[in-house]
Amino acid sequence: MEKTETRELRTTQTFSAPIDLTWEVWTNSKHIANWWGPVGFTNTIHTMDFQEGGEWKLTMHGPDGQNFPNRSIFREIIPFKKIVFEHFNPHFFTTVLFESTDKKTMIDWSLLFDTAELYEVIVKAHKADEGQKQNMEKLQRYLMQLPDNSDLK
Repeated sequence: MEKTETRELRTTQTFSAPIDLTWEVWTNSKHIANWWGPVGFTNTIHTMDFQEGGEWKLTMHGPDGQNFPNRSIFREIIPFKKIVFEHFNPHFFTTVLFESTDKKTMIDWSLLFDTAELYEVIVKAHKADEGQKQNMEKLQRYLMQLPDNSDLK
């Protein structure tokens, strides 16, 4: 089996929210626009066709006013279990695994880059590891402000 640790960024965290709510905030553009990205970033979702082969285009707006266009294609979706999307420019695959325990949800979120060199550039130079940690913190805060039975669908 191929070793990927030199080109993979992985974060796991358990959230105090049921899996149906956690899944909803990951898969509904009205929700994801509110928590996606590192601290200080906001988002404009242009399209989020949440189905296998569907396109997700968004622009992340940095706190300094700089815009970061993003484009991905959803490659695999297993409801309440797994989301895989391919991100372009830079190229990597994101896999998000969901596991329900009681009224909590564990998320295992990984980014797999094509090469160790690309990993180094994105993670080391652009601090993607810190950005992903902040993204998880924003997700936790967002989940905590929603009612358990979200009517925001």
